[in-house]
Formats: sequence, C-alpha cells, structure tokens
Amino acid sequence: MLQKKTKLLVVLLVVSVAIFSFGFFPNAVETYYSNQFYPVVSTILRGISSFLPFAVGDFLYLILILVAIKSIVFFSSKQRKIKADYANFVLKCVNFLLLIYISFKLLWGLNYSRPRINEQLQISNEPYQKEQLINLSTFFIKKLSTLNKSIDTSQFEYDPEELAGIATDTYNRLAEQQPFFTYKYPSVKPVNNSWLVSKMGIEGYYNPLSGEANINQKLPVFVIPFVTCHEIAHQLGVAKEDEANLVGYIVAANTDNTEFKFSAYYNMLRYVLVEIRLKYPEDYNNIVAKIPASLMEKFNTEKEFWAKYNGAMSVYMSKTFDQILKLNNQHKGIKSYQDIVLWLVNYHKKDL
Repeated sequence: MLQKKTKLLVVLLVVSVAIFSFGFFPNAVETYYSNQFYPVVSTILRGISSFLPFAVGDFLYLILILVAIKSIVFFSSKQRKIKADYANFVLKCVNFLLLIYISFKLLWGLNYSRPRINEQLQISNEPYQKEQLINLSTFFIKKLSTLNKSIDTSQFEYDPEELAGIATDTYNRLAEQQPFFTYKYPSVKPVNNSWLVSKMGIEGYYNPLSGEANINQKLPVFVIPFVTCHEIAHQLGVAKEDEANLVGYIVAANTDNTEFKFSAYYNMLRYVLVEIRLKYPEDYNNIVAKIPASLMEKFNTEKEFWAKYNGAMSVYMSKTFDQILKLNNQHKGIKSYQDIVLWLVNYHKKDL
C-alpha cells in the first residue's frame, strides 16, 4: 500500500511540476489551453450542470470536504500507530492535495497564466491623466443619472434564467465582432445558501468543478446584472478579477436592457471613485457632491446590505462612498483597482 502511494506521489509530482512550468509560457497557454483544451472542458461541464436547477458544484465541494474529514477522523481514531501509518497518512494527504491542484489547474486555473485579456480586446495600457479620470467619473455619473430616471429598481427582479438569457444574447452578439465572447450552454444559478455567502462578503463565484456561475440573489437588485456578466466571463476562461470586471462591464453596458446598463455603470463608478479617493483625495468630495441624491440612495442601499450581513464589506462601502469617514486600512488599494480603471479610461477615451 505504501509503495503504491509513493509511486502515485512521484507521478502526481511530475504532472504538477509540468503544469506549473507550462504556466510560464503565456502564449502557449493561450494557444493550447485557453483556446483549445479549456473551451471543450468548460462546455462539457456547463452542458452537464445546466440540466440541474441547483448549484451542483457546491455539493462536489462538500463531498471533497467530507472525504478529507473522514480520512482525518479515521486516522485519529486509530489507537496504535506505527511509523508506517504516519507515512501512509502523510502520503495520502499530499497525494490528495496534488490531485486537487492538478484538477484545478486543468479545469480552469491555467487561465491565470494567459496573456492579459485587454490585449485580446485591443484596449491599451496607456497611463491616464488626472483630468481623464475625473472626466470618467463625470461620464458615469451622467449615464447613471439618466438611466436612474427611467427605471425603478424597487420594481424589477430577475430569476437566474432571465439573467442568463439577457447576458448570453449580448455575449453572442458581441462574438460576431470578437469570437472571444462566444458563450454556449449557459449555466448560471443562484448560490445554494445566499445567507452564508452574504456573510462571507461574496457577490458571486465560478465553480471549476461544475463549470457553473453562481450568483448571490440576496444582493441589491441593481448589482446583480453586472455580477452575472462578471461570473460568465470567468466561465469563458477570464480568471483574474480585474479582467473579469472589464469583460463583464463591456457586456452589461452593451445589452439592450436598461437595468443591465445601470448595473454596469454603477459598479464601474465604484472603482473610479475608489481610485480618485486614493490618488486625488482633494477632488473626491467635489465629485461626490455632484452625485444626485437618488443615485446616492443606491450606494447607501448597498452599504446597508453589507452592514446587515458582513461588517468588513460594510466598512469597505462606507470608506468608498461616505464623504465623512476617512479611508483607512485599505491595504490592497491602488493595486486592486488600478488596472480596471486604467482600461476603462482607455476604453472610453473618445467619450472623455
């Protein structure tokens, strides 16, 4: 038994090192994994999971956790342990972790190593000027103010199928100009436990085991459309959060649906305001003062939502949108938002 586990360890280590090394070649990852292997795997997973109305991946995670707990409990309950028992248990744990690593990388994780998605979408990394950033905030505020007059967010509500339908139609319409956006076999589902997910401060997540995009339906309704487009971007192999934000924004902003457009502009305005608060605090209050009261209500609604479920997210919302509180302990700060804001400025350069 010990000998078999040792041989398996060697095989898994070799495969893991090969996958890890492959990640150092972004163009090869893009060509052979992101454009060939991954689309087949993810389409199959979505095709299978789409037949069931609940989030299958959550149960797969639960099974893995239970298997791990069972192994630990079984080993701990064994009264007399010899050296071979300890060695066997350690090998079993290492092999299990290596299998998880290999599965994650092959099912989705290698997409982290592909070239930046803005290159494929032909959006430059040209540094922006302060005036452009300020103008971008004005651009979003004007868009939101206009849209806010034509919608009543207290009245509209989406089920996952409707969300997926609107987003899918737009993804495939954009695919006519850029094949990257092609999206087949939608699998967008509500999370199984929205209360727990809200407590964890999660808006949505992609499950590599099942290929599902899971949406937190408890979120304020004006946030959900963008989150849906964001999570679908993950399904298409956009792994990094800032890149998924970019793709999700482009799709949501290009729908024919007013609520989706509002959600896109609203979520991007958040990032722009954070960037201004971090880099140009002297201009922040003047900009926030220009935001109509009806629009500020949306920010307050979201802040109250996170205050109810997740204190850390509530603090984040307060520090981002409240004119009185000072910005403290934002360790990720500029690093978290700089790329998406940079791309937004370049994407909207003609509008600014």
